[in-house]
Order: sequence, then C-alpha cells, then structure tokens
Amino acid sequence: MPKLTDAHRLIGPVPFDDLPEDPRPEMDRLGIEQAYVTHTLSLYSDARAGNQALFELDDPRLIPVPVVVPEAFADIPRWPVPMVRLCPERHRFDLTGPVALRWLAELDTIMAIDLEETSPAQLLALTRRLPGQRILLLNPGYRRLRAIAELMSEAPTVWLEMGTVNTQRAVEWLAERFGARRLVFGTGAPILDDCGPRFLLDHLELPDKDVELIATGGDLL
Repeated sequence: MPKLTDAHRLIGPVPFDDLPEDPRPEMDRLGIEQAYVTHTLSLYSDARAGNQALFELDDPRLIPVPVVVPEAFADIPRWPVPMVRLCPERHRFDLTGPVALRWLAELDTIMAIDLEETSPAQLLALTRRLPGQRILLLNPGYRRLRAIAELMSEAPTVWLEMGTVNTQRAVEWLAERFGARRLVFGTGAPILDDCGPRFLLDHLELPDKDVELIATGGDLL
C-alpha cells in the first residue's frame, strides 16, 4: 500500500468533545503521508479566524482547505490552495444563488462539500450551470447510494470521498460503475473515526492499481 492521502481531515478544537488538535501522530500511525485539512474554527465559529489559523500552519503534509462564505468570495483568488470547502446549510447561503455562482465561475480549484450541506439535485444543478467545476462530495454515507450514483452518472465532474461508504461492497459497486479514479480516500477525522476508512481501504476487493488510485486521491488530487 502506498503512502495515503487523506482528502478530508480537520484540525483544531471542537466545541462538543475533547479531541486531539494535532492530526499528525494519528496520521503517522495509519500511514497517511498528507492530509487536506480544514480548521474547525471555520466550521463551528468564525470562518475568517479559522482560515487565518489554517494558513499559519507550516507543514507541507497539511494542505489547507479554507472554508468559503459569501463575504470571503473575493479572497479566493489570493488563496494558493487546491481545494476550498463550502457549507451552504451551516453558513446560510444559496449554493446555486447568483453570488455563489458568480464567484464559483471564477474559481479554478476543487470545491469540497458535505452531502448534508446540499442535495444531489442541487449539485446536479450546479454542475449544469458550471460544467467545469470539480466537486468532491464528502461524507456521502451508504444509505443514499442510488441518489449518489444517479448524480455521478449525470455529472462527470463529481468525485466521491469513500470514508463513510462502509457497507458491504459499496465501494466496489461504485468503482465498477464509475471507475476508481472518481473515488477518493478520506476520513473526516478526528470527529469521525479514521481507523474504519483505513480498514475499509485495506480490504477492498479491487485490483491493487485501483486501490492505490483511491488511496492517493483518484485522478482529482
């Protein structure tokens, strides 16, 4: 197994639990070479303060994924990042509204979004308005696989983070339909368990080349 890339990890304190703020010891234990990280302050408190703390990190293993809110859209071109995260439900803005669409149309980076923050129908509408926009769907779970598969069938610029697709052969089912290149290893740690996705990755019934592709970010990262 190659060194892993975790496409979905958090750093910082959380208001509802006592969790480690530094992800690197656990990354070392699980063989994760690098992680795309979002600061918890951006999700649970102040997006600007969290993004500032994120950009102060000085470790090439931790790739910043800032949270974008409407008032910060103008900052996006100055951020040297490969991915941003949007939380329209949490931060109360319309993902397909005129403001978001105007700035996303100028965005040359990946947009990561949790399924609970949107819907397959809204994502499909977004991809039709912005056909070049690359989207990484986080935390899809396994109960909505049919709806997710319909979305991926119609929207080739949607990739899927597979950490929560933890029912029997679900990842294999997706890989058979859409290719391993559109599946990305991620954990959501430390709020979510990272050992489960690591175990799932190690036991996929897929060719080694497909497992390696998923482990290193598909053809997205």
